[in-house]
Amino acid sequence: MRALLIGAVESSRIAADAIAGAPGWTLAAVATLPPQLAHRHSDFVDLTEAAAGADAALLHVPNINSDEFLLQMDALAPDITFVIGWSQLCGNAFRKAARERVLGYHPAALPRLRGRGVIPWTILLDEKITASTLFWIDAGTDSGPIVAQRYMHVAPDETAASLYDRHMTALRDLLAETLPRLLADECPGTPQDDSYASWAARRRPEDGRIDWTRSAVDVERLVRAVGRPYPGAFAGDGDRRVTIWSARRQENGQVHHALPGQVIASTEDGFLVRCGDGASILVSDYAAPGGKPPPLHSLVGG
Repeated sequence: MRALLIGAVESSRIAADAIAGAPGWTLAAVATLPPQLAHRHSDFVDLTEAAAGADAALLHVPNINSDEFLLQMDALAPDITFVIGWSQLCGNAFRKAARERVLGYHPAALPRLRGRGVIPWTILLDEKITASTLFWIDAGTDSGPIVAQRYMHVAPDETAASLYDRHMTALRDLLAETLPRLLADECPGTPQDDSYASWAARRRPEDGRIDWTRSAVDVERLVRAVGRPYPGAFAGDGDRRVTIWSARRQENGQVHHALPGQVIASTEDGFLVRCGDGASILVSDYAAPGGKPPPLHSLVGG
């Protein structure tokens, strides 16, 4: 079975390794972003080594729907095209060039949370259960028949990094199970029930700005949701910008009369910031000007 892989992140690397190592499969080419467009993904991964290890051609592609790339697809003649870790929608001409055999991956329990930024959204929405999903790509957005799903609980203290890693483990397992089935043509897919569908809007780095008037629970959840490998939660701008990578809510033993966003204490573990509900968060991992925590009683990033 001849495969084309399109992607630019860690899930793409995992897919390349899985396809190349699966009996009966040949990874003909890996299509990925040119280095100058790596900024499109905060979790961008260079797939040069993965392609070389699979003896696959490496194609740098800004737009998979371009006429130039569609001609390359015709020449490659893949039996199945895998689109895993790619942000562009697959247009009609693309799917036609792929003979409507385009398999996608989505780190959510489809039909729930179709769309973008779903790992941060999973945490922000306080989802209790999520899933890794392989599905046939159709004309919609993450709406095609489901080939395989691996469900998992979302921990109360889940971070973007921990959930990301768990999805990568699930993807390895899904591919190990699914590639032999695809080879045997045993994956028609199960149609999604649109009555249960929800959609996640794109998130941008600016969406990580902390509103200190929110509760400590809300602020701590934002920090967990947009941390590594994403751009992070932050306060302030320019040379006063503080990026917060890790924080946890604290029950204050004392009453601090302070403004939301004000530093109320420094500890060996970091510094405490008052939030809008009077509770505070302990910031333990951060990037600040000069590498130093904000001064006591100052406004974080202010």
